[in-house]
Amino acid sequence: MTEPEPPATPSELAPEAASVASASPRARRHGWAAIVHWFGMGCLMLASGIAGYVGWLLWGTGIETAHAQDRLRTGFVASADHHPAPDAPSVPLGDAYAQILIPEIGLNFMVVQGTGHEALKEGPGHYPDTADPWDDHGRVGIAGHRTTYLHPFFKLNELRPGDQITLRTEYGIYRYEIDRVFVIPEQGSGRVLTQTDDPTLVLTTCNPVYASYERLIVTATRL
Repeated sequence: MTEPEPPATPSELAPEAASVASASPRARRHGWAAIVHWFGMGCLMLASGIAGYVGWLLWGTGIETAHAQDRLRTGFVASADHHPAPDAPSVPLGDAYAQILIPEIGLNFMVVQGTGHEALKEGPGHYPDTADPWDDHGRVGIAGHRTTYLHPFFKLNELRPGDQITLRTEYGIYRYEIDRVFVIPEQGSGRVLTQTDDPTLVLTTCNPVYASYERLIVTATRL
């Protein structure tokens, strides 16, 4: 009969125990390395997504606006003659309303009738409840984006009193001289659209750049 092997002595078990003990820290380090690796990959993917979204807002949206501007210019013919107000019908929502020119900041855009979200994707928009340039009195109100959709009003803050704005319409060409450039809180900013006895113009956009808790306002008087 074969004699059973004697149990291993502590000295004989020591190498195996040491191997297990040394392997355990390595396994833990490998686990943490994997976690850090995938966390880093996740952060990179998130950053790439955010950068892509911001890029689309700042530049990609301009593609849609450029196409809309081409559409609005098609068939639009400004008249140098000033037609009496009764002869000028209301411009339908979504149609070309005017061409706005501000040489000091290189602005040349078609203005669409309406200031809804979809309308302002196409360019600056005329507030339908405000006056028309060919009216003998009242304030013409035009809103525009500051940073997206070709950012037509990005440089409004560079305007100064005395600079001129031209509105070319199918019922006449009208020139305005800027009298004020100022900033007000977003809440209550609608008061700048209050109608005036004299023919005036107001441009509105968000402020500061890349935010919207204020409104940058430019007012002008028709020459």
